[in-house]
Amino acid sequence: MTQTTPEAPVRRQRAQVKVRTLRTDRWWLVPLLTFLGLSSFLVYGVWAIIDGSYFVDPYIAPFASPCLTTACPEGARLFGWAPIGDWFTLPPGLLILGLPGGFRLTCYYYRKSYYRSFWLSPAACAVQEPHGKYTGETRFPLILQNIHRYFFYAAIVIGLVLAYDAVLALVHKPQGLGTWVLVVNAVLINTYTLSCHSCRHITAGRLNHFSRHPLRYRAWTFVSKLNAKHQQLAWASMFSVMIADFYVRMVAKGVIAFPFA
Repeated sequence: MTQTTPEAPVRRQRAQVKVRTLRTDRWWLVPLLTFLGLSSFLVYGVWAIIDGSYFVDPYIAPFASPCLTTACPEGARLFGWAPIGDWFTLPPGLLILGLPGGFRLTCYYYRKSYYRSFWLSPAACAVQEPHGKYTGETRFPLILQNIHRYFFYAAIVIGLVLAYDAVLALVHKPQGLGTWVLVVNAVLINTYTLSCHSCRHITAGRLNHFSRHPLRYRAWTFVSKLNAKHQQLAWASMFSVMIADFYVRMVAKGVIAFPFA
């Protein structure tokens, strides 16, 4: 009788490219543009959080919404609600920064983008891998990427709040350019959120028989169409939220004349 032995575990290993690259095209252009685009979002986000001009009735800057402290102007508070007292002296936007920020940070598309552009892991196909060790997303801190599905629920709430802000602006100042800037941003933010891979899985990803769940199948079909545009929606919503936020702050500072805003 022969004795069998278990197979040796397969070691994870990067593809071995002996030269710097096998590419002859401008492979570095996409990672560079991605790096610049994401960096601009990070730099703007830091400035927006510390900037105090985030509200001019009926507009509230998206980076500060919902505004939940008593330091917020009364018109900027969500339903007039301010559960955080005067003891919170930091910029109010810090209270909600982690919700949309965490959703984008753990997003499948953004993970691919900043892995390639910031860490060069890898920078592009057929380009030499600069890192000697590969553990995937199995160790801290990258194992925390798995909580993306929970950030999705938080992002849904933020998207609804931004839609509410846009509706208020539409009711009180329908002719304002800022109103339509907020409306477009709310649409892009919410479609980006719904195009998430987690949303597609939640709607009907675990069903074995679509015929038994026609409503969930229709929702899954709709989300799947959005999911095909997830990359484009990720970039469009990222720039739209910066543009909308900057516009409101410029109106609040008086840089843009309010009667025409």
